[in-house]
Amino acid sequence: MEKLTLDALVQGLGDLERKQYEVLGALKERREHFSHNRLYPWFAELLQLQEDLRGLLGNRDDMARQIPQRLKDVDLDHLNLVYEPAGSETLEFARMMELVRWALPLVETAVEEGRGIFDFVDQHIAIDEVGIIPSYREEGYWFVPDLRSAVLYLLRYQMSIFTASNERFRSLKTVVIDSLREGAVRRSAEFLKLEILKKYPELPNPATFRCEVDIDFPFAETLLPVAKRKLMARLAA
Repeated sequence: MEKLTLDALVQGLGDLERKQYEVLGALKERREHFSHNRLYPWFAELLQLQEDLRGLLGNRDDMARQIPQRLKDVDLDHLNLVYEPAGSETLEFARMMELVRWALPLVETAVEEGRGIFDFVDQHIAIDEVGIIPSYREEGYWFVPDLRSAVLYLLRYQMSIFTASNERFRSLKTVVIDSLREGAVRRSAEFLKLEILKKYPELPNPATFRCEVDIDFPFAETLLPVAKRKLMARLAA
């Protein structure tokens, strides 16, 4: 199971035990990444799956009502007609709900492991301003160190707002414009900002931030994604 999504979970339920074996293997792979402090994209994947599974259980009554039914009996004491699901979809639906109930607590446990790593990393990251921050902060620059590789990444960021399902969401796009090794990590952020202004004059007074990190966790899989969420919260404040 390459991706642990709701669609992948509920497809091919003819052999329920085999499907459970596949899910256990997929969760084991993701927890193995967590054991090496590698969060993304697996943490986001599990968060989405957890939300989908909870939503599916929450809507199971609505789903059951959509399944074709047939008259089974007449309850004369309460003057009610008693129906039961009809057709081959009944078994498929029952298997799906059994799998969902079985999988949800396992997914929740894995999510909590990932959340513990996320929270720990978040506590060891600080976002500081570089110079005067203008009122327009949707675009700018950002300095993020990778202590494990002794590299300082200079990034350009752009925050945008999009609408989905009648809700507004923010997204943050970042692009690496340069990477500086060893001694450059010790250069002052103010000096680096001046160098960027010379090289990229299209933003005359850009908002600029620096990321302070004191742990050497994996950069691409953990530090940068967690830091991006922290920067986005800072920009939205």
